[in-house]
Amino acid sequence: MTLTLVQAWTRAKSRLEAAGLAGPVIDARLLVEAAADATRADIVTDPHRELTPDQEARLDGFLARRVAREPVSHILGRKGFWKIMLHVTPDVLTPRPDTETVVEYALRDFPENAPWRILDLGVGSGAILLALLAERPAANGLGIEISEEALAVARDNAASLGLAGRLALLRGDWTAGLEGDAFDLVVANPPYIATEVIATLEPEVRDHEPRIALEGGADGLDHYRVLAPEILRVLKPGGRFAVEIGYDQKDAVEALFREAGAVFVQTIRDLADRDRVVAGEKKTLETVG
Repeated sequence: MTLTLVQAWTRAKSRLEAAGLAGPVIDARLLVEAAADATRADIVTDPHRELTPDQEARLDGFLARRVAREPVSHILGRKGFWKIMLHVTPDVLTPRPDTETVVEYALRDFPENAPWRILDLGVGSGAILLALLAERPAANGLGIEISEEALAVARDNAASLGLAGRLALLRGDWTAGLEGDAFDLVVANPPYIATEVIATLEPEVRDHEPRIALEGGADGLDHYRVLAPEILRVLKPGGRFAVEIGYDQKDAVEALFREAGAVFVQTIRDLADRDRVVAGEKKTLETVG
């Protein structure tokens, strides 16, 4: 019997629910849309449209991969973030709604036509930097990433979004080789999961995300120890920073930035009301008089 769109969605939901997966409704819809070359509107307005045999087979393949705990973003090769759609591969961290908190803070007090220079450390897929550049047409950016494979994904995303002319993407180790007092805004989502915790993560993360983008050392803070003084070094006086943190790292990361000389240090909560972003500023130049 040939399946209709609504039948395919219902069966897909049931299969994912039976496998004990979280969020089966949304996952099932996304997989049906991709397998059947349909849109969300199609499922609502044309629910009895029949899938072809090839589309049914494709959906079966997608569902088998999802039941095996492969992330939907890897199955589809894309993920929405902020207001943009990004190409995603297993070489980059899948962008998450939590990280939109960095973008939201960074856009505050960022004039629409300001020609700011933005630095994104550990640029990955390009999610944060590209979301910011899409919102601020006069800004330009630099993304640093240690993984050449991740840089290739970021370059692809920059090109597909028409933003390649406003950013440079370079392979590097955090801020090594960058000049001081150079950027108006620095953003980062560094690896912050403690080494021993990685084995306890959901299979979608533990088995499919790049470990280099997850692991933050014994206490999860290794990269912040390096980044705090370096971010302050490369910021212009009065420049701002925003870095993502783990939900229980607020006090430790705030302390590292204060010790490095940051001012107006604060922590912003995400939509789930968890501590998510430590932000602050570099002191402005003080005149002697």
